[in-house]
Amino acid sequence: MVKSETIRQSGLGGGRSNKTFKPKKNIPEGTHQYDLMKHAAVTLGSGNLRQAVMLPEGEDLNEWVAVNTVDFFNQINMLYGTITEFCIEETCPVMSAGPKYEYHWADGQTVKKPIKCSAPKYIDYLMSWVQDQLDDENLFPSKIGVPFPKNFLSIAKTILKRLFRVYAHIYHQHFKEVVQLSEEAHLNTSFKHFIYFVQEFNLIERRELAPLQELIDKLTSKDR
Repeated sequence: MVKSETIRQSGLGGGRSNKTFKPKKNIPEGTHQYDLMKHAAVTLGSGNLRQAVMLPEGEDLNEWVAVNTVDFFNQINMLYGTITEFCIEETCPVMSAGPKYEYHWADGQTVKKPIKCSAPKYIDYLMSWVQDQLDDENLFPSKIGVPFPKNFLSIAKTILKRLFRVYAHIYHQHFKEVVQLSEEAHLNTSFKHFIYFVQEFNLIERRELAPLQELIDKLTSKDR
């Protein structure tokens, strides 16, 4: 199955550190979103992931989704950053999640027809595109009293759907390296948290999750 999509081209930085793939997105201290982020961290620490993703009582859904989307971007950014030396043009000439799933890239402007590109190039464009969304105050307002756009959940769904593809690529193509780095527990916890969150608020269609459905069933079966 080939997935095609439109991703706007944005300026891409050349250098990569071995810790993060893109600069970390910070939520400003003193904002309500910062308080929500701290709340999320505390509930995550309890170890109950299903409870940790639930909307806190009295809170705005858009704000909760925004805070968690930023958090997942940072998590995936860090996880992918540890394996960039293995995810190169030679080893990953196409962006895939196993033999059945291949993702093609287009920017909707200069490249209107989706084209094949390597996984590192695809993920570079993808993460830069997400970063642009998160940095846009019209889409992700950080100031108190500034409303979210009416289509915010639709925007968040697109971001999360695309971030999932990075998890899918890591699991299918680079899990061996993840194990060598002793990071599989970290990856599994991060992915499980991500899946519980998108399931709680129906943010990704089931067909989009197909490349990792078997793993999702395995990771979540213990908590049913």
